[in-house]
Amino acid sequence: MLQVEIKYIFIINLFDEIFNMEKTKRLLALLLTALILISCGKKSGKTSDSGLSASKQTSDRIGDYRDSIIVETPALTPQTVKDIDGNVYNTLKIGNQTWMTKNLKTIRLNDGTSLELIKDGAIWASLTSPGYCWYNNDAASYKGTFGALYNGYTVSTRKLCPTGWHVPGDVEWSTLITYLGGENIAGGKLKENSADFWVTPNTGANNESGFTAIPGGLRYHDGVFHDFGFSGYWWSSTEYSESRAYFRYMDYEYSNVFRFDNLKKLGFSVRCLRDY
Repeated sequence: MLQVEIKYIFIINLFDEIFNMEKTKRLLALLLTALILISCGKKSGKTSDSGLSASKQTSDRIGDYRDSIIVETPALTPQTVKDIDGNVYNTLKIGNQTWMTKNLKTIRLNDGTSLELIKDGAIWASLTSPGYCWYNNDAASYKGTFGALYNGYTVSTRKLCPTGWHVPGDVEWSTLITYLGGENIAGGKLKENSADFWVTPNTGANNESGFTAIPGGLRYHDGVFHDFGFSGYWWSSTEYSESRAYFRYMDYEYSNVFRFDNLKKLGFSVRCLRDY
C-alpha cells in the first residue's frame, strides 16, 4: 500500500512539472509518461479495489488529462510601435530591416518638442526651421491614411521618429531597394496595388514587400501642394548640403524607385526604420 501511495505522489509531482511546460511539449510528455507507467504497471501486477490494475487506472487518468489539453496556435499579430503622440504603426521586416508600414504623423519630436504647423504658403516658403503640414491643409482627410508632410529641417533634428527608430539614410534606402531587386523594379514591390490610392496605371504595383507605399504628394518650396494620387516622396536623413537632402520618389507610371536631392524647404512623407 505504501508503494502505491509513493507511486501516486510521484505521478502527481510529475504532472505538476509537466503542466508547467509549453502546451505542445506537455502533450508529448504526457503520452510518454503514460507509456512508462503502463509498462511499470504490467510489471507490478497490482490491482485496486475496483478490480482494475493500477496501470489501467493511471492510463485512464492520463487519457483524461490528454483529452482536456487544447493545443493552441498563437495568432500572428503584427508588431507595432507607438510615437510620442500615441499614434500606433504596424511594422514589417524586409530583409534585415524593420520598417513602419505607414507614413509618420506625429506633430512632436521624440523629446516632446512641438513642431510648427504651417498652413500659409508664404510662411512655408520662407521657413528654414522644422515644420509640418497636412496635404491641402486638411488633416481630417489626409492625416489618418497619408500622414504628415515634413520639411527637411524637421528630419535634420534626428528626433522625428520614435525612440529606437530613425529616418532612414540614403544607404539604408539603397539597401531596401537592392534587396527588392534594384531601382528599376523595387517600386512595384513597394507600391500599394489597389485602385483606391494610385492613379492608373500604377505600373508594376504588387506590394510584394508589404511596404504599402501610397501617393501622398508633396508640398513644394513655394508652399503649393502637388501630385497627390500620382506620386509619393519620402525623405532620407542624408544631407546633400546644408540646404538640400536626398529623398526617394515613386510614381504611378513607373515601377522604379527614383533617387534625387532637393531643397529642405519641400514637404515630403517620412517612413521610419528601426535602429539596428
